[in-house]
Amino acid sequence: MQILLVEDETKMAALIKRVLTAERHVIDVASDGLTAAALAERGPYDVIVLDRMLPDIDGITLLRLLRAKGLMTPVLMLTALGTVDDRVGGLEAGADDYLAKPFAFAELIARINALGRRSAVPTVRQVHAGDLSLDELRHVAQVGEQTVDLSAREFALLGYFIRHVGQVLTRQQILDAVWGAEPDVYSNVVDLYVHYLRRKLGELDRADRLRTVRGVGYMLRADANSAG
Repeated sequence: MQILLVEDETKMAALIKRVLTAERHVIDVASDGLTAAALAERGPYDVIVLDRMLPDIDGITLLRLLRAKGLMTPVLMLTALGTVDDRVGGLEAGADDYLAKPFAFAELIARINALGRRSAVPTVRQVHAGDLSLDELRHVAQVGEQTVDLSAREFALLGYFIRHVGQVLTRQQILDAVWGAEPDVYSNVVDLYVHYLRRKLGELDRADRLRTVRGVGYMLRADANSAG
């Protein structure tokens, strides 16, 4: 699943991300409400894990804003406030589930999986970047009206680039998101699969969409004519 984790405590966020990545989920992390709002609207995510206490706007306010904009992604709210009134407040703001800190990671995983199953409705889910598009339900990648034949890993890699179009992504970020905690995987596998992806996009004159940022990583351009 694609999960947005909103947590301002750096160590806690890193630990949760590591645990969920080991479960083969793809995790984006936001440490404040404004960043979280931008990522959530860009989406799509299967589940949002939202800490109630954030440095700019609190989780309750953020959740109300997202729901007011029509974003109905299932939300699991995390909090150190465990009273009944606190739980009721979160649920009334639009949370789908509530988990008090400290919690067992097994319970966190179980609750996220339950919310993910709830959100797995038979509807078309597509992500776009210019004329590149992915239909995630049918597992179809297209450049305009032309279909690109991608392996499962190439499909996941292109999806990660599309969700972060215009952003420079390090090899480690790509490795963590697309390969997760798989053993015996080295950073040069990223270069290899970017090469595969470029070759297939090149068959449709779109190889230049994937830009190498020397010494850093890679970036997907919004369109073939983007400056860079």
